[in-house]
Parts: sequence; C-alpha cells; structure tokens
Amino acid sequence: MEQPAIGDAFGEMIRDAYAVRTGIGPRPLAGGRLPRPVIEVIERDDGLINGAPADHYLDEPDAWQPHDHRALRLCRGHVLDIGAGAGRIALELQRRGMAVTGLDTSPGAIEVARRRGLRDTVLSTVDGYARAAARYDTFLLLGNNLGLLEGPERAPVFLAALARLANPGARIVAQGADPYGTRDPVHVSYHERNRARGRLGGQLRLRLRYRLVASDWFDYLNCSVEELDELLRGTGWHLDAVDRKDRPYYLAVMERDR
Repeated sequence: MEQPAIGDAFGEMIRDAYAVRTGIGPRPLAGGRLPRPVIEVIERDDGLINGAPADHYLDEPDAWQPHDHRALRLCRGHVLDIGAGAGRIALELQRRGMAVTGLDTSPGAIEVARRRGLRDTVLSTVDGYARAAARYDTFLLLGNNLGLLEGPERAPVFLAALARLANPGARIVAQGADPYGTRDPVHVSYHERNRARGRLGGQLRLRLRYRLVASDWFDYLNCSVEELDELLRGTGWHLDAVDRKDRPYYLAVMERDR
C-alpha cells in the first residue's frame, strides 16, 4: 500500500474548509461547496484513528466553548497567539482593538488567516521566532495547544523560547485537557503503554491525515494540572492560576518567576 505524501496536511484541510464555508477558494467548487465533506483525521501511533469535521477551526465566538471566552478576558498587552491556525482567536482579539500576532507553522493556515483579515501573522516555529526582536505580554495556547509542550524533554526548550520573547510580567494562558478521567480501555491501555516506555501517560504520538497528504509524526501532550506543575519546575515559569470549570478541560495561567 502506498504511503501518503508528507506535507502541509493541516493547511490543505483549512484551505478546503474555508472554501466550503465561503465558496471562495483555489479548488473548483460545485454550487458554492466542495463535493465532499472536509474531515480532519488524526492517527495515533497505536493505530487509533479519529475523524471530525474541520469547520470548527473557523468558528465565530458564538460557537466557542465557554473556556475560550474566559481565556480572552485574561489577555493583556501585546498577544502572541501560538498555533493560531485560521485565526479564530486572533481575529476576535483584533476586533477588540488588541495588538495580536498569529503564529503558525502551516503555510496554508497562515494564508487563510490573512485572507480572513488577520493583519499580523508569522510563519515560524516558536524556536525560530524566539530570535526576533518582538516582545509580548501574553502568550496564548488555546484549542488544546498546551499540547505543544510535547513532554518533559521538549517543555523546557519551548518555555525558554517564550521567555526570550517575554516582556517583564508576561503570562501564558493555555487550555489543556486532563486525560486520566477516562474509562475507555483503548485510552487507559495507551496511558499504561506510555508509562512502560518512560513517557507521561497522556503524551501522544500523532500525525494528521487529509486526503493524500500526511503531516510528520509529532508529540502532543495531554496532562493533568499536577503534571503541568511538575513540568514547569526550573523553567522560570510557575503556575499562577487554574480554571477547571469545564472538566476535563482546564485553563492554566503561567507567569514568569521573579
């Protein structure tokens, strides 16, 4: 069986989702819509495959989860939206008159964010952008993007990059998910498998599939608040507040050590 080409699977998906929603896009449309649904497929390294409509990446605020609205109230100063995607969060901050930059590694997602009106975008990794002269007061990791910490080895590197971009008094506002409340044997056995390999239970190994394209495999972290607190030790950041109103999801506010 042929393997998928490795490329910007997320960007290809977002371009098509935007075309479906607006009737505007580079691909031929039929009656204002693509002739197929736009589905995000996530493959885990144990063989588990999940799929869901990709349209939520373009949602307006009236379709957001409550924790997204609460997160925006925690933003201050110049904001860097990390993993901005199609600009769902950054565009709303821009509408509110806040200075916001959307950062993503997907060329297709950045293209769509710009077409939707996001003025300040950066196509880069966090590590690459840490060499820039820009400085920020709030770093956003929403849409479960606390997962970008990846695990115990990567988290200190990621957090050090944010420290280089931080103004005095900067904060990180992140949405995460505690994976350990599940009783699903597929997930419980995955947690056990991870621990046996010396990984955190919720340390996922994933890739995104869209049509004939796949992303590279990457780590993505679902962790408990207690695990997050441990990951922050010695990084120069500390856990300042946690909002658990929407369990298993939570908002974590992290601030620079003094």
